[in-house]
Amino acid sequence: MSDEPEILCETRGSAGFVLLNRPKALNALNLAMVRELAKALDAWERDPAVSRIVVTGAGEKAFCAGGDIRTLHDLGKAGRHDEMLAFWREEYILNARIQSYPKPYVALVDGFVMGGGVGVSLHGSHRVAGERWLFAMPEVGIGFFPDVGATYALPRLPDHAGTYLALTGDRVGQADALALGLATHAVPSARMAELAEALTGSGPVDAAIARFAAEPGPGKLAPERETIAHCFGATTLPDILARLDARAAAGDAFAARALATIRAKSPTSVAIAFEQMRRGRALGFAEAMQLEFRIVSRIARGHDFYEGVRAVVIDKDQAPSWRPQTLEELDPAAVAAHFAPLGETELVLGG
Repeated sequence: MSDEPEILCETRGSAGFVLLNRPKALNALNLAMVRELAKALDAWERDPAVSRIVVTGAGEKAFCAGGDIRTLHDLGKAGRHDEMLAFWREEYILNARIQSYPKPYVALVDGFVMGGGVGVSLHGSHRVAGERWLFAMPEVGIGFFPDVGATYALPRLPDHAGTYLALTGDRVGQADALALGLATHAVPSARMAELAEALTGSGPVDAAIARFAAEPGPGKLAPERETIAHCFGATTLPDILARLDARAAAGDAFAARALATIRAKSPTSVAIAFEQMRRGRALGFAEAMQLEFRIVSRIARGHDFYEGVRAVVIDKDQAPSWRPQTLEELDPAAVAAHFAPLGETELVLGG
């Protein structure tokens, strides 16, 4: 066991400086880290000497590759659902806190940013992408769903790209991140540490970042944006699949890959993710987080999440047995039940 703290929150010059410090676990979030960051944000909001927050991840591989899914899986399998849901409840409250934070919140992301890592970066005022940036919301592949505010953020991306990312779990790099608005700035990886140091000064945040920003050029999705807009702009999930199928039949290799990818994911998760994207555009952030807590409260007592984590994380056989196994077998009422109010266990957000 390392004596290193899992998260470091300290004042450096004018910055409240955060280091996610579990590099061997790709800086995956756990409940203790969520609580420590929430406590630091509260203190820094009241501290007039702190004018901005800067969040980084230890190591070169990841900013934060998600929540500690294995631990959550094990709690659920043991029937300890209240403990399991305590993590998501506090994580979602933290996501909302970041989204409404009154001071500049600068995430310096150079490496994997997935799941819970998205939740502590995407909703801040400034998202700076290094060349190693690799964004994904791959939850439908483990029987889960794009959470941590994806219900709000992804439907607001241009050309229905958010729906594409939610249903496929595709990974995108620095250039696509900037083009889609997932990142606000692109900076060379070699200059990230220098930027972090510059941000501890008292000068304007935007001016500091601008000194290091560089244009990354077109991303891998640039040539596919029209296909994404056409196919994922359909108003129902069957229509998305039909449009992808038609494009694939006409020789569009990108559409064929997207269709095959979606077909391999948890059908229940894909249907939930589509409904999130459909509803999310009209929701405020707090409403979106409340909706996500409704979904996760049902997922925690379902089948596919445990089977997905078994297949991908534990046994690693990559052969999950979903229930139901196909999108055509889905019961719409079973999907809709994930979105129903929770009553007295509803997520409550302040403000």
